[in-house]
Amino acid sequence: MDLLSVPTVLQNAAILTVILALSGYFITSLSTHMLARRRDKLDLVNKRINEFYGPLYVASEAGNIAYRSLLKRQGKEKSDPILDSEMKEWTLWMNTIFMPLNDIRERVIIEKAHLIVEERMPQCLLDFVTHVVGYKAVLARWAEGDYSERRSTIGWPPEFDIYVRHSYAALKTEQTQLMHSATWRVWNRLSGKRKSN
Repeated sequence: MDLLSVPTVLQNAAILTVILALSGYFITSLSTHMLARRRDKLDLVNKRINEFYGPLYVASEAGNIAYRSLLKRQGKEKSDPILDSEMKEWTLWMNTIFMPLNDIRERVIIEKAHLIVEERMPQCLLDFVTHVVGYKAVLARWAEGDYSERRSTIGWPPEFDIYVRHSYAALKTEQTQLMHSATWRVWNRLSGKRKSN
């Protein structure tokens, strides 16, 4: 080996070491950044499920089951006008079941609106809140003994239930995918460490 080539080999080795160290740093930094973004995304999805879409979904499904049960109890298949003979039971169900569920959903929509998935407030959510406000006026009249109005003057938005179900299901799917990919990465890391030991 030529004495003049020794410094060149050492310089090349030093340069290669620096390049490998920088590459390792950038790969680790990029990986850490990607994992942090995935964790942040999972945190947001969890928050949307736990604080907004989950409560809306549960209250909506419970309300729908209760309403179908009331209709069945009255021998009805659809929402017909409320007869005088049904008014006592209707007011009982409205005061003890339907309005408390409506209040939960209204509070979630108003207080947690920052968690909606869309850029703008979906119209069906605004329509739902308006529907509930209309019922509050009806219940206030009932409290004074005036039963001339039996339902909210603002109708139930049929898109509301569809929106809540779809959004909840989509977020649960996204949550599962994010958790699965995070679990898979941890498992691969652990498996790699076990093999190297």
